[in-house]
Amino acid sequence: MHELAARYAGGLFELAGESKALDQTAQDLNDIKQIMAESDDLRRLVRSPTLSRAEQSTAMAALLDKVGASDLVKRFIGLVAANRRLYLLEPMIDAFMAELARRRGVVTAQVQSAQPLQEPQAAALNAALKASFGTELKIDLTVNPALLGGLVVKIGSQMIDSSLRTKIDKLQHAMKAPGGRV
Repeated sequence: MHELAARYAGGLFELAGESKALDQTAQDLNDIKQIMAESDDLRRLVRSPTLSRAEQSTAMAALLDKVGASDLVKRFIGLVAANRRLYLLEPMIDAFMAELARRRGVVTAQVQSAQPLQEPQAAALNAALKASFGTELKIDLTVNPALLGGLVVKIGSQMIDSSLRTKIDKLQHAMKAPGGRV
């Protein structure tokens, strides 16, 4: 399924590149993703198999007009809706952003924290990761209260889990092990 999202995103990327609208397209897609994250109704709209193509297309067109999306993004999302692929819109956006970052030499670090990071904490984290990996990083911060404390950082195939939840789980597992070695 994500392969299909990547193909759509690749097509949009090529069109945006040809029309020299990569930054505008990226901004429009980020705005849409942010609205999707905040709106239960929009998430239901893009995932609902019961709504017709026309209903989904009309609703998305109204939203795109309201946020002032570019003509290219309007046409792209109209095509996605017409093809009944709106349920893949978020993976399409992610794939577009990943390709843009890759071509610009920016690596994305996915960071989960138990609480929102304050600006000085985020800046210190960015500096530490940049020093460790030696490349320009874009940090994608999400909050996961289940971590209890600490961070989980994923960059490419590498993951650093310093969360309190994982430490507690390891301690509980070690206490259950024969011999009780920690």
